[in-house]
Amino acid sequence: MLISYQQHSNSLVLLYREVTIGNYLCEKPYARLLVWHIPRCSMLVKKEWNPCLHHQLAPPLVYSLILLAGTINAQALEVNISEELPYVNITYAGKHVRIERIQDTDNRLTNSFTKTSRKCPPFCIHPVKVAPGVTTVGELELLDFLLTNVRSGEGLLVDARTPAWHRKGTIPSAINIPFTVCTAPANDPNLIKVLKALGGKRNASGLWDFRDAKQMLLFCNGPWCDQSPRAIKGLMRHGYPPEKLYYYRGGMQNWQLFGLTTVTPSG
Repeated sequence: MLISYQQHSNSLVLLYREVTIGNYLCEKPYARLLVWHIPRCSMLVKKEWNPCLHHQLAPPLVYSLILLAGTINAQALEVNISEELPYVNITYAGKHVRIERIQDTDNRLTNSFTKTSRKCPPFCIHPVKVAPGVTTVGELELLDFLLTNVRSGEGLLVDARTPAWHRKGTIPSAINIPFTVCTAPANDPNLIKVLKALGGKRNASGLWDFRDAKQMLLFCNGPWCDQSPRAIKGLMRHGYPPEKLYYYRGGMQNWQLFGLTTVTPSG
């Protein structure tokens, strides 16, 4: 039974639970096939692919698709994001942006993120768990958030650093909401403006209702940076639900260490 299919850049991931072929039941808790950019074939794949490929009743189309996928896969990037994900295509500021890793295997960072030591305090190592109820994520989860929550309009990727840091370079599709806004007093006009833009509703007594608010994934410079942790805790103090908040602890340091695409915001 096909339970879902996901479009990842130029590939299609098909997710199955179980498939019945004739009198045989293929029981696999999670079977998947990655088909690389096969034009106009997605409907055929959805209808006829089966994880029980070893069985004699598997349709001939499956074998053709596997051969085709293997041929195209031979031209894949040398440095992929993961074994099954070479890159991710998104739209940022009205332009097509491909998030991928730098292909030069000899590449080294030359900016400030090469530093191993900063004074602590204030630049101390933060725990993986930033606050109760808030989910900490890595790079793959962040990319999935872009492809699902951000693309659907239900979520936002938030660069919680100060504007000066944001202008130096950020993760594609990120918007800048500085931690100084999130930690401002309840009556601060900039804070009120931002919370309303996020979907919060303020009643006559000044209390916020965030039931329709967006999900947010926040980041800053890295595990030693406290800008996104302060933003998250500030939002929670104003009543933002922790289950709607995500923390990318690796931040810009880990993002660049993996050679992932960054952009410089215009304006």
